Amino acid sequence: MLSDADRLASRLSLPRVELYGEVGSTLDIAHELATAGAPAGTLIVADAQTAGRGRMGRSWRSDSGAGVWITMIERPTDATAVETLSLRVGLAIAPTLDAFAESPVRLKWPNDLYVGSRKLAGVLIEVRWREGHPEWVAIGLGVNLRPPPSEARAVGLRSGVSRDDVLDRVVPAIRAAALMRGPLSGSELARFAERDIAVGRACLEPAVGVVQGIDAAGSLLVDISSQGTKQVVVVRAGSLVFLEDQ
Repeated sequence: MLSDADRLASRLSLPRVELYGEVGSTLDIAHELATAGAPAGTLIVADAQTAGRGRMGRSWRSDSGAGVWITMIERPTDATAVETLSLRVGLAIAPTLDAFAESPVRLKWPNDLYVGSRKLAGVLIEVRWREGHPEWVAIGLGVNLRPPPSEARAVGLRSGVSRDDVLDRVVPAIRAAALMRGPLSGSELARFAERDIAVGRACLEPAVGVVQGIDAAGSLLVDISSQGTKQVVVVRAGSLVFLEDQ
């Protein structure tokens, strides 16, 4: 008899699925499995996380049944594509989540998905490098089915949407994004711009100015012009903080 994990792997056309109740972080488990040789397409799913990870060392608790908490192991060979992977994953899954959200899902550099002005989901990419090449990537994704009570700026999906509904849509999208190579294409940049929540808004971090969008390398473009002199800085890392949110 097939286990729940085996049935899910079969339904999602994956080589391996690991199901857990409560874990520290699905990312930690992904690194352990990848080190042991887990194939590309291995998916780790947890009901809850006690130490979910975010960017800049942030952590949080992911409650049971409140969302979709997963990490996918992939083994890309293109180092350039790894640099834009968080943006590509967000761009790939945003349209798949539109069907479950109250309004079209929007994107915030470098790794967040929003509905309206509230955060719906986050992507976190962790890479193991060997001699300048990616040995594997762990693609972490958290999607709120319902917003955490303690997070006023969070939002969930429509009532009745299940974890399986989300997995059926986002897993193929993540896998497709992980297979793409090179920098972001003109088409990808155009599609990102259509969902970009930040363009034209004043920001305090990672630079003080007005957001102009992103470039093909996945960098944030911020206009820091002053006294009539045009100057746009290219930012590769950091968190985007809007002036109005302070």
